[in-house]
Amino acid sequence: MSDDTTSTAAPAEGTSAPAGGTSAPAGDKRCCNLLSIVIPCFNEEEVLAQTHRRLVLALEGAPAALEFVYVDDGSRDATLNVLRALRSADERVRVVALSRNFGHQNAATAGLAHAAGDAVALIDADLQDPPEVIAEMLAHWQEGADVAYGVRTRRDGESVFKLGTAYLFYRLLGRLVDVAIPVDTGDFRLMDRRAVDALLAMPERDRFVRGMVAWTGFRQVPVRYRRLPRAAGQSEYPLRRMLRLAADGLLSFSRVPLRLATWLGLVAVALALLGAGYAALTFVADAPLPGSALLFVAMLFLGGAQLVSIGVLGEYVARIYGEVKRRPLYFVKERLGFPSAQEPSSKEAP
Repeated sequence: MSDDTTSTAAPAEGTSAPAGGTSAPAGDKRCCNLLSIVIPCFNEEEVLAQTHRRLVLALEGAPAALEFVYVDDGSRDATLNVLRALRSADERVRVVALSRNFGHQNAATAGLAHAAGDAVALIDADLQDPPEVIAEMLAHWQEGADVAYGVRTRRDGESVFKLGTAYLFYRLLGRLVDVAIPVDTGDFRLMDRRAVDALLAMPERDRFVRGMVAWTGFRQVPVRYRRLPRAAGQSEYPLRRMLRLAADGLLSFSRVPLRLATWLGLVAVALALLGAGYAALTFVADAPLPGSALLFVAMLFLGGAQLVSIGVLGEYVARIYGEVKRRPLYFVKERLGFPSAQEPSSKEAP
């Protein structure tokens, strides 16, 4: 068990392994010596004991040793104290406590960086994603899949607004981005070690994990399941965070917003030509021309188009600014339960 206060950065850039690397030969099953379960937590004190109990019961028959890597993402409640108690009761529990709230995607990345398993499952702590599905994902991994990702067939306990916006977002994203990101899919998944290493080798700061995993390639298979209501507590992912995640997904994997300025410019030119034609017709017909109204509408349209274009450019420039600063993704203030050989010292910030 160790206690550490050094900063942790994203791994250095690297090249992912070719897609043909460690898949099991036909007819053979992969052997898993260690299965890591990564669980990001933020203000989850009410549900953590139940979460750990469900995970243990769901995986007690797994053909592998287990480790549970809990990441406390700067919780303001007693989450860290509960995790310390879980560690005291179960030596398979590992705890990574971040110095503040860095966001779900960075907390998930921290957990993946600390996981040592041959296969690594990523699941939220609120039990909306059933732990029992991990066993099915592991079976797909044993058959040769590099990634088994959860596909939500139903989402119980969520508002019509959230269901509708999620439906539209995934389908709009699929049309705009340059990589095929599965629809109705969150971060709940199980990954082979080489897929995890490929993901950690990607250095970007505005992370959209489900899109990054899809971008890496490898053999990926869906696992369908019914998403349940939260077991306890309240969601710590408000509309503002969901919109930010949606923006990260769109801007990280698509150049379409940058082309918006060109499209708006072409529309403005077309409207200007129509306005010129209308003015010529009224002049020929000797009809009065409401010039002030036409001019006012044209100014509003051009001003709006320019502001939208500048805003889109600003979003991309802000992300470039964040990348060139090369700040660490997160800082670790405390680690519990990690053997010294397992701590990711190679990923420490200089």
